[in-house]
Order: sequence, then C-alpha cells, then structure tokens
Amino acid sequence: MNIQKPANITWHDGAVTREQREGILGQKGVLLWFTGLSGSGKSTVANSVAKILHLQGRLTYLLDGDNVRHGLNKDLGFSLADRKENIRRIGEVAKLFVDAGMITLACFISPLAEERKNLRDLLGADFIEIYVDCDLAVCETRDPKKLYQKARAGQIKDFTGITSPYEPPLDAEIHLHTANFTVEQCTSQVLEFLTKKFAVI
Repeated sequence: MNIQKPANITWHDGAVTREQREGILGQKGVLLWFTGLSGSGKSTVANSVAKILHLQGRLTYLLDGDNVRHGLNKDLGFSLADRKENIRRIGEVAKLFVDAGMITLACFISPLAEERKNLRDLLGADFIEIYVDCDLAVCETRDPKKLYQKARAGQIKDFTGITSPYEPPLDAEIHLHTANFTVEQCTSQVLEFLTKKFAVI
C-alpha cells in the first residue's frame, strides 16, 4: 500500500500539553507492545496487566488485533502489504493515546522486525516491546479458533509460524516465557519493569 503524504497540512499543538494531561492522571503515557505468535498469551497477559493497573487507579486502554479489524482497519486483508499497513495505523493511534497520557497496551503478532523498528522510531522511549515467547507446539495446543489447524490444512494462507515467518525481537525490553511461567508471574514481570522504569506507575 503506497502512502502519500498530503500537501498543505500542518501539525497544530493544543492549548493543553501532554505533561499537563499526565499531571492530572498522575501517570506516564507509554505504549506496551505485546508481540508473539498466535496463542502465545499476548492478550491474556495484557488483560491481566491492564486489570491490575486499573485497580491501582491507572488509566489504560488495550488495543486488540481482532477488535481493531472490526472498525478502524476493516478495509484491510492479510496480505503482507495490508498487514504492514495494519501495524502502521495502530502505531499512529497508539501514539495519540500515549500523548493523551494513557498507558496503552497493544496485542499484535507484528511478525516483522522492520515493523516493530518503525514503531520504536515513531514512539521513541515511549515504546516498550514485550516479547511473548512461546514454542509453536505449545501455541498450537492453545488454538480455540483452530487457526493453526486450518493453516496446516492450507485453508489459511500466509499464517505466521506455519507459512509465514516470525522474526523474534532481539532487544525487547521485556521477555516473557509463557510456556514456563503462569499468567500471574508474567504479569508481575511486566509490572516490576514499569515500576522501575516509571516512578509514577
């Protein structure tokens, strides 16, 4: 998908700054980007983290891959070009959420290192990459939608882990091993990182 930069458009700063919004919320806007194979536990851990942060009085929002495709990205398919555009759009939306002072959690397979680098370049220090690491064999046992089964039967093309590659992060801020540790343990690992990284979380 060829993205043309529109002409005659200027960014307008608002009268209220990000720092002022964060001051009211008492927190730091940040993007927690959960990447990993389908079935690795991205959404499960992210929801657990979001729930605890909410109970602590933090404002959060979770962007889920399937949910986003019901609206914002319903015009996109699953070709390589469309999947790249899917991640690009999510990155731009997440940047706005972070600017609003929200702790934003995003759960997307995002299999290509280039896509994740683009997100890091876009958000800078606000981008926290979380690699949800789980062996393919284990992911296939956690397959309620039978996606892996369909992919192996040739019913789904370009399925990550089967017929399309997944490039594991090499420098993720947080590395979760969801086959070896419980949801609670993985949640604690994320929260401990946030506590050390951002004093207001």
